[in-house]
Amino acid sequence: MTRAPAAPRTTARSATVLELDTITAGYDRLRPVVREVSLTLAPGEAVGLLGPSGCGKSTLAKVAALLHRPYAGRVVIDGEPARGWRHTAPRAQRTAIGVVFQQPRMSADPRLPLRDLIAEPLRATGRRDEVPARVGELADTVGLTGELLGRRPHEVSDGQLQRACLARALVLRPRWLICDEMTAMLDASTTAALVAVVEEYRAAEGAGLLAVGHDSILLERWCDRTVHWQTPPTD
Repeated sequence: MTRAPAAPRTTARSATVLELDTITAGYDRLRPVVREVSLTLAPGEAVGLLGPSGCGKSTLAKVAALLHRPYAGRVVIDGEPARGWRHTAPRAQRTAIGVVFQQPRMSADPRLPLRDLIAEPLRATGRRDEVPARVGELADTVGLTGELLGRRPHEVSDGQLQRACLARALVLRPRWLICDEMTAMLDASTTAALVAVVEEYRAAEGAGLLAVGHDSILLERWCDRTVHWQTPPTD
C-alpha cells in the first residue's frame, strides 16, 4: 500500500480535529493493508477517500471509527489520543463518531424494528427519555414513515434500511461522521437523498465527514478534497 497524502501540518493547529497519524493496520501483522497512512479531518470539512476495492480504505475507516485496533500509529480525537477500541473506548470518544457502512443488513440487528434500530445508541448511553422525540425527528429527516419504523430489516428495502442506519449514526449528534461506501448499494435517487441529509447535518452541526468510496464523480462533487489512494503492484 502506498501512503495516502497527509493533510498539511502546522505548528499551531487547533486541537479540534480527527487525526490519523502514521497508521499501520490490517488483519495479518506480516502483510498489513494499511501502511503508515496519515490523514487529518477538520470540523465541517468533507474529505473523500477514493480507491479501488481491496486497497485498505475500509480498514482505515474502521480504525478512524475506533472499531479496529491498528498495529502502529495513533488516532487523535479532538486533541486526545484514542484510549481504547470498540466497547473499551471511552464513551466520550466512542460517541463523538458516527459510522454508516456499505451493507446495512450486516450492520443492523435483524430482530429490531427500525424504530429501535435508530434508538439503539440512545438506550446504550442511558438517554432513553430522548428516544421518542429524536427518533421521530430523524425519521422525518431521512424519509422514513411511521409505518416503516415498525418494520424489521427483512421487511424493508436496502435503501430504506440504509436510511435507518444513517439516522442511527446521527442520533447522538456526533462531531465526526464516517461514511464507508454508504451509497454503493443504492439507486441514484436514494443516494442523492442520503447525501443531502449528511450535508444538512454537516451544515447544522459543523461536523467533519470522511467519505470512503470508489465513485470518483460522487466524491469529487460531495467533498471539499479527495485523497486518491492507489495500491502498489503485487509481489
